[in-house]
Amino acid sequence: MGLGYSLVSWNKQKKKYDRIVWLLMALYLVLFASLTILLNPNTSLETLIIRAFGSMALIMLHIVLAIGPLTRLDKRFLPLLYNRRHLGVSMFFAALVHGVFSIIQFHALGNYNPFVSIFISNLDYASLTNFPFQVLGFLSLIVLFLMAATSHDFWLANLGAKTWKTLHTFVYLAYFMLIGHVFLGAFQQELSALPLILLMIGFVALAWLHLTTARIENQKDSHPVEAEEGWAYVCRVDEIENDRAKLFTYQGERIAVFKYNGKISAVNNVCRHQGGPLSEGKIIDGCITCPWHGYQYRPEDGQSPPPFTEKVETYSLKLKGNDIYIMVKAHDAGTFVEPLNCAHE
Repeated sequence: MGLGYSLVSWNKQKKKYDRIVWLLMALYLVLFASLTILLNPNTSLETLIIRAFGSMALIMLHIVLAIGPLTRLDKRFLPLLYNRRHLGVSMFFAALVHGVFSIIQFHALGNYNPFVSIFISNLDYASLTNFPFQVLGFLSLIVLFLMAATSHDFWLANLGAKTWKTLHTFVYLAYFMLIGHVFLGAFQQELSALPLILLMIGFVALAWLHLTTARIENQKDSHPVEAEEGWAYVCRVDEIENDRAKLFTYQGERIAVFKYNGKISAVNNVCRHQGGPLSEGKIIDGCITCPWHGYQYRPEDGQSPPPFTEKVETYSLKLKGNDIYIMVKAHDAGTFVEPLNCAHE
């Protein structure tokens, strides 16, 4: 069992990753402040902080949302996925600084509670030129807070993978609200067209990445497979690399067929941690290792090695010459299935 299976912690790799992220954040702030002072020396300190941290948070959010599809297109991005939650939490704190200074500057000196003032200072929701864009920013900050607060595996384990993952898809809601927040803010304040152009480029790039990934994933499931008496053809033995897997799909169910040490086993493709694709991982120390976060399962029974308790469904296999066939009905999660012996093939 690898260290990557343990609860999220600041191991050596994550500490190095965080230091790099924080260094890049500091360099961005210095560069942004320097350019602002050079090009617009009359900018107040409060405005500088609001714009610097706000723009940095938006850029980081684009990166966070791009990592997922990038890993589907190129496995070299997998280290970024492994540490994505740390990047997301850092992004939230940047957004928080932006939000706190914005509330102080625009709502702290009135007759109402600053948080109440956000919602009642401007009620012109029917106007594009005067829409209360700050409400969108505040609501998106609440969503980002929920993402950051539940990012630890403690919440993943207690909420369950499906609920946790559903909760974290709300980051897209936060993204669209932030797009509206930034677009309307720049539009109403009649700033340079550059922020709007950059915003559009970022949106189009994200949309292209997600649509491209969706198309590729749909192609994997688009080939019809017929089963005869419950058995379906998978592939030839020599089509699977050693310690790797062949992804097989039957009626929307994805199965990872692994070849290792002259044996072949099949398990459900979905990692119980965050739904990672086990077929894109490999056998390490005798265990299927998820490429996303290092969760491991024994290929013959789909169980995580002790003391861990996660387990996935397993499948029966048979050989006809050099051809692999699979019984498409799964065994219960954690059921031992004798591996196929393919050493002579």
